[in-house]
Amino acid sequence: MADFNWNDLRAFLAVARTGRLTMAAARVSMDHTTVARRIAALEDGLGARLFDRSPQGYALTPHGERLMPTAEKIESLTLRAANELGESDQALIGTVRIGAPEGFGSYVLAPLMAKLADRHPGLDIQLVAISGVLSLSKREADIAVTLSAPREGRLISRKLTDYGLSLYAAPAYLNARPPIRTRADMAGHRFIGYIGDLLYAPELDYMQAPDVDIHVALQSSNLIAQLQAALAGAGLCVLPDFIAARESGLRRVLPDAVHLDRSLWLVTHADLKPLARIRAVTAMIVEAVRADRAMFTGG
Repeated sequence: MADFNWNDLRAFLAVARTGRLTMAAARVSMDHTTVARRIAALEDGLGARLFDRSPQGYALTPHGERLMPTAEKIESLTLRAANELGESDQALIGTVRIGAPEGFGSYVLAPLMAKLADRHPGLDIQLVAISGVLSLSKREADIAVTLSAPREGRLISRKLTDYGLSLYAAPAYLNARPPIRTRADMAGHRFIGYIGDLLYAPELDYMQAPDVDIHVALQSSNLIAQLQAALAGAGLCVLPDFIAARESGLRRVLPDAVHLDRSLWLVTHADLKPLARIRAVTAMIVEAVRADRAMFTGG
């Protein structure tokens, strides 16, 4: 192939992973016309069409499917070379994107961003706190905090912390409703929870109580929305203790009878883990969680 250019492959990988020119352009810091031009140049150089274009986006052709593993190997080698060169002068520069559940992202990682910026001014930190999962294999994030350890892919994980969840409500709700002294007393009360068919992880399916008839009358796919509804007195809500403890407007209900335990995992792609900027950010996330260990474990 004449005039090979790594940036053409970067554009190819970005489009293959997102299916959209505009999304791919944002990922590789190019404008969408440049991405389109690089894809065209790559196709011309290879003498093969790599994508089928349609109003729905870009889909890999058989030629594109065959190119993917080779492109990803070149990407890995490029990242490794960049890391080895960067380590020579200990440069900590570049962008690090962190994906996390909205609760952990909003209450733990968002306050950490100022400290990250002060300690590593050469880094650009992107926090994606969503009700869902970002794919590290597709490079949608560099670091992810997840509710379970990944079981496939070239991913490296470590348990970040265990954490507890309990039942909470605002005093305004509890004072206006029949008292809750036992689990049986929860029957007939209004619950706030997730939308069942939009659960993105089985670890969030905790509204199961075989001995009590629970009705989740108010549902949201977003934990922060559930929290705000509970604070407004809308009903009972199962919330992570590390979040509820930061809110003075909530009261814990049946602390001895209703409690769940879950875990958070810190995940990186094997290709990115050696990078100095990835190591620096993961170290600060671990440090922040350890410093606030009692908030997560209830100690």
